[in-house]
Amino acid sequence: MCCDLKRRFLLLYATQKGQAKAIAEEIWQQAGAHGLEADMHCMSEMDKYELETEKAPVVIVISTTGTGDPPDTARKFVKKIQDRTLPPDHFAHLQYGLLGLGDSEYTFFCNGGKTVDRRLQELGAQHFYNTGLADDCVGLELVVDPWIDGLWLALKEAFLLQKEKEGMSSVVNAVSSSHSVAPHEPSLSSQVENLKIEDEDVRSSDVLSQKLDDIGLAASTIDTEPSLVHSVPPVSQSALNVPALPPEYIEVQFQDTHGENPHPSSLISEGSTFEVPVTKAVQLTREDAIKTALLLELDIADTIFDYQPGDAFCVMCPNSASEVEELLHILGLSEKGEYFVSVKVKQGTKKKGATHPQHIPERSTLKFILTWCLEIRAVPKKAFLRALVECTRDAGEKRRLQELCSRQGASDYTRFIRDSNVCLLDLLHAFPSCKPSLNLLIEHLPKLQARSYSVSSSNLYRPGKLCFVFNIVEFPVCPTRRVSRKGVCTGWLAELVAPLLHPNENAVDTKGGSFSTEKITIFARPNNTFHLPADPSVPLVMVGPGTGIAPFIGFLQHRQKLREEHTDWEFGETWLFFGCRHQDRDYLFKDELRCFLENGTLTHLKVCFSRDSSTAEVAPPKYVQDVIRLYAKEVARVLLKERGYFYICGDKKHMADDVSDAVADILSMETEGDKLEAMKILAVLRETKRYLQDVWS
Repeated sequence: MCCDLKRRFLLLYATQKGQAKAIAEEIWQQAGAHGLEADMHCMSEMDKYELETEKAPVVIVISTTGTGDPPDTARKFVKKIQDRTLPPDHFAHLQYGLLGLGDSEYTFFCNGGKTVDRRLQELGAQHFYNTGLADDCVGLELVVDPWIDGLWLALKEAFLLQKEKEGMSSVVNAVSSSHSVAPHEPSLSSQVENLKIEDEDVRSSDVLSQKLDDIGLAASTIDTEPSLVHSVPPVSQSALNVPALPPEYIEVQFQDTHGENPHPSSLISEGSTFEVPVTKAVQLTREDAIKTALLLELDIADTIFDYQPGDAFCVMCPNSASEVEELLHILGLSEKGEYFVSVKVKQGTKKKGATHPQHIPERSTLKFILTWCLEIRAVPKKAFLRALVECTRDAGEKRRLQELCSRQGASDYTRFIRDSNVCLLDLLHAFPSCKPSLNLLIEHLPKLQARSYSVSSSNLYRPGKLCFVFNIVEFPVCPTRRVSRKGVCTGWLAELVAPLLHPNENAVDTKGGSFSTEKITIFARPNNTFHLPADPSVPLVMVGPGTGIAPFIGFLQHRQKLREEHTDWEFGETWLFFGCRHQDRDYLFKDELRCFLENGTLTHLKVCFSRDSSTAEVAPPKYVQDVIRLYAKEVARVLLKERGYFYICGDKKHMADDVSDAVADILSMETEGDKLEAMKILAVLRETKRYLQDVWS
């Protein structure tokens, strides 16, 4: 009987930044309440599971990284199943359900999950539950929560089907005849109803029904609009379905103040890091421009760091020192900042597979952990909010945090947490009675990620130098943010190079020499295909408004040098579509582009300015996608007749998608086909790496 109640299923996850793992852990925690046992493993732990002989249902949670790649932890698995010598019935015995995580801001949405799903199907595996694709752009929970809700019924039906096939008992046959046992996904209402019937005698560990009158609160008659700290009906009067309280698994012990911190580069596992000096900083925009763009030059001559134009690289950056101090003050740990702490896994923790976080040194100062290891600006996940409830004394604040992490408060979470880009500091100011422990921060704040930037130079054109361009990101004051902030990395870089941008007497060293040289730590970002065609005679179209022009400066520098060194080579024509707000304020690389035009490296330069007024009888186009449409025949010729390349760099949501639509319209018009056929042509261009994007959201 006990064996029947605790049926085992295999739970695999593949994660890049921890989200897939967190969701898998949520499934693992809920399984017991449904009479099931999840055997959970990271997909990279291939010695701990064997799909070739697996008889139990398999549940897979997998994210997507880069330009549609599976996460690093899935690479070996994907390589193994991509073996083309495997027979089409290799996984014919396998039943699985897959939940993919992605971001629709990017072209290859959920491609990591889709790749695994498609290949398992090709090898004969069968779905016992329909694939779920969760979108981080609108909120993963919108798909994740109902997908997990429906998983339990689907698993039970899979076990029933398995028993039926094994001829276990007539009772099972009778039960299975009252249920559909074909792989399917029931409607959400039927899932919930069935789950209520089957599990009404089990108190689910993932749900806490909290009545409003339990804590003696009444709906406010004054405030009618919800906010981060205030709710209105129906949320304020609802019983709440709150996530399970995540088990604590980290133990922190304060030690002494003696010793040395590790070098921040020791936290990087992605390959070799290089500490390089910043030798030049230039502000590319005028002071009255809406955004401030900077160009930084790095000296890589004394390193083995190499790159191609179009490559990206990562910059290691710390959290703001003032924000770290503020956090220490709120937590009552200001006097402990320089103390070394020992971080260990808590003995007897109920967390499945609890391990020491790889991004946290076993011994370092508290200030080092908050500065270099944890993303203190991260938008808190619902599991974190649930944990913060237990650290909050005020009943009203406690209730609001419960609402924000509940199913009923999903829209409030999206509006006031996710879309408002709220971070831990914002929450602690908004809910002053919340005093989380240090171990809770280490458990729930993700790893501080290095920031990625496009190279804006050519090693052939300027050997030993690497340039990159960025806007200083600004987060203005708003109802959920009481102070303005700059981007973690861009704000730090701007402060770092201020002496180069604004030299003064204080920046001169004591010997009267040059300015002190600041260094930053960088490392290469792999798997980039955003490169020039191998054949220089192939024409190319480049679309890069704003700082999206950065990689194309490297392209043009490289092409100019090749033209100088190989006068007998044939070079294809080059088109560049650039746009900005104001011609006289933020026209980046204006002089350089004019030089490229004059020496023939750049064949066509088309520009537009979205905020400049015009006295022309016909208003000029404001955006690059509008300019591209004016040159429809030329763009179609380059792509269709001359097999040219098309590159886009810049904002995904407000530019790249519109450019893609414009290109599809051009292809449809020039081929005299419908939009569907044009989209197919565009898909082939993407597949053959002739339509390439380097975009961000």
